Amino acid sequence: MNAMKVASIIVALVLVVYTILLLSQLWGDMLSGVVFIKITITAAVIVVVTLGLAMLYREYIEEKRMKDDGYLD
Repeated sequence: MNAMKVASIIVALVLVVYTILLLSQLWGDMLSGVVFIKITITAAVIVVVTLGLAMLYREYIEEKRMKDDGYLD
């Protein structure tokens, strides 16, 4: 499976779950403020790291493929 496809599925899943949590926190006070902030920071870190790793992996694979095809020295 393509790295960007997997990363986009993970990011979409995290964002959907976080959106549900955000709306439930907005309309009903389920969690304390400190726990909600921790979850927000964790979700942001997961999204950034997942996309960053996927982009690094994609660049590595594309560069390797271009070297194999003879486009790069």
